[in-house]
Amino acid sequence: MFETFRQDAARWVIPSQFADPASLTTIQMLKLLYRYVALRAMAWFRLATWFQENKIPLAGPIYRWILFRFGLEINGYIEGGLYIAHPSGTVISVRHMGRNCSVIAAVTIGMRNTWAFPDIGNNVFIGAGARVLGDITVGNDVKIGANAVVIKDVPDGATVVGVPGKVIEIREAEPAPVGLEQ
Repeated sequence: MFETFRQDAARWVIPSQFADPASLTTIQMLKLLYRYVALRAMAWFRLATWFQENKIPLAGPIYRWILFRFGLEINGYIEGGLYIAHPSGTVISVRHMGRNCSVIAAVTIGMRNTWAFPDIGNNVFIGAGARVLGDITVGNDVKIGANAVVIKDVPDGATVVGVPGKVIEIREAEPAPVGLEQ
């Protein structure tokens, strides 16, 4: 739990960049927690996830606390390095979300018509107001534009915009940041 949260905190050292999680000191972590409300929400989420994995019945109340206090509804298997710029009004319900993903504001990720949730790859950027819905797979290194509605699978390296979301570009995969290799 702590190492995963350390990866989340490393995203806040210089927002939109990657810091090496191993270089964070306890004092830096405390300063980041004091400064950034969204990082506090992630700390609570990681604690709730730890309780859930260890079958301690406090996870449910903590998830409700996150919704009440931060306006963030979040669940699913989410790897480290998640950056949520503005948690209010954001819903993240995934089957799996990879490492170093960025979610900006008022994003909805969840089910569409059936009880099935998206798989999100590594290094995915999801713009403000975007919707990623249904039993779909979003590949690695994908960029989803603001207000896009994604309801179909997205290949690695794609940029998706529009309603419904359309792939407008496919890029080569970028190397992982130093210290954050997969």
